[in-house]
Amino acid sequence: MKHFYLIGNLSKEGTCEAAQEIAVYLKQHGASCSGSLKSRNAGGHGKGYTDPGQVPPETECVITLGGDGTLIQAARDLIDRQIPLIGINMGNLGYLTQVARGESVIPMLDALLTDNYQLEKRMMLEGCLIGTGGERRGFALNDIVLTGAEGMQVLRFKTSVNGSFLNEYLADGMIVATPTGSTAYNLSAGGPIVKPGAELMVLTPVCSHALNSSSIVLTKDDVVAFEMSGESDRRQMIVFDGDKIMEFGNGDVLEIRKSASYTTLVQLKNISFLENLRNKMSRV
Repeated sequence: MKHFYLIGNLSKEGTCEAAQEIAVYLKQHGASCSGSLKSRNAGGHGKGYTDPGQVPPETECVITLGGDGTLIQAARDLIDRQIPLIGINMGNLGYLTQVARGESVIPMLDALLTDNYQLEKRMMLEGCLIGTGGERRGFALNDIVLTGAEGMQVLRFKTSVNGSFLNEYLADGMIVATPTGSTAYNLSAGGPIVKPGAELMVLTPVCSHALNSSSIVLTKDDVVAFEMSGESDRRQMIVFDGDKIMEFGNGDVLEIRKSASYTTLVQLKNISFLENLRNKMSRV
C-alpha cells in the first residue's frame, strides 16, 4: 500500500501527535497521506468524522485514530467506497483496533507499506424504515437496535421473518446484531458470541417480559421485520451502531437484511478469534 487517509477523533487524547507521526513516517517512506481530524460534529448523532467526498480516489487504506466507535463510524461513512480500514486505539477497550493505546505504530506502518497483512470482510446490516413519509435507510457494522424514545419503557412489537409471523414481544427493545456486533450490546444483553467471519444475524430481546427470551439466529438471506403493536402514543426509535437514529412510530415497518456492502478490515496480528476475545475481555 502507498496511499493512505487518516480519520482521527480529536476528543481522544494524543490523536494529533499520533496523526503527525504517522503522516511524517509514511511520507518519508514514499507514501502519500492526507486526512481528516476533528471532534464529534456539533450536530450530534450520525454526523461522523469525515466527508467521503474528501477521501482521494487513489486511497488504498484508511487509518482511524480513536477507538471502536471511530472505526465503526468510518465504516458507515465510507460504505460506498469499500476501502480497507485499520484502527489505532486511543481510548479504552478497542476491540476492533489493531494497535493498542501506547503501542508503537511503526510496526503497523511497516506491515502496510510492505503488504504484510490480511484482509477480512465483515458483514453489515441494512435497515429500511417504511412509513407514511416513504422509505429511509441506514447501515450498521455492529447492530440495529429498536428501543424506546422516552427513557425506560416497555415496548410491544410484532416480529416476522421472510413475511411469516414469528412472535409478539413485550420487551425493552430488540437487538439485531452482526457477528462483529455479537460482542457488543448483544453480549451485554445475554446474546451469543459469533465468530466475526460468519454471515448471519442474531436477534436478542432486551429485558423481555416473557419466559421465551432467548436469542434467535437467522441466516444471511433472511429478512426480519418489526411493527409496533403497543399504545399509539408511545414513541420508539431505531439506532444504528449506537449512533444514527430514526424515529419509529406505530404503523411504520422496519425491515432489516444483510447489506450488499461489506466492511473490510486490515488484520496484522496472526492470532485466533478466541485468543483475541480472551485477551480483550480480560481487560473489562
